[in-house]
Amino acid sequence: MQIRPATQDDIPAILDIVAPILRAGDTYAIDPNMTDDEIIGYWMGRDKLTLIAEEDGDVVGTYYIRQNQGGGGSHVCNCGYMTSPKASGRGIARRMCEDSLVRAKEMGYRAMQFNFVIASNAAAVHLWPKLGFEVVGRLPDAFMHPTLGETDALVMYRKL
Repeated sequence: MQIRPATQDDIPAILDIVAPILRAGDTYAIDPNMTDDEIIGYWMGRDKLTLIAEEDGDVVGTYYIRQNQGGGGSHVCNCGYMTSPKASGRGIARRMCEDSLVRAKEMGYRAMQFNFVIASNAAAVHLWPKLGFEVVGRLPDAFMHPTLGETDALVMYRKL
């Protein structure tokens, strides 16, 4: 698998992955009714380095790195990851996170924080601690899940 910065040519493949996940409304606290242009504006915004994971020429995942806060918090980054449903269960998210940890450190970040991990997102809640993230906060009922209702959100953190 190759991970590289995304280009404008990758937009259709990124949309194929990101749009259905955001529109499902069960793992990201993002408006599920965004247009394709709004989704790309969010995922590939100027405040982010957006990357794609490819296998045999197919985009199997995408992630971004961005500064989590400004000023005194600018040494901490934040990332978002999405894997193509057809590549699920093959370690793509793990590999993207491992890549992001290296890239973030190279970019000068000293820590990574996930601000709002939905507690019902079993894959993320299972994987991130295996990669060194600790749950440093729990936000009770902070996310309105489309089928489960009020669901906790977790804040996860790791030094680089």
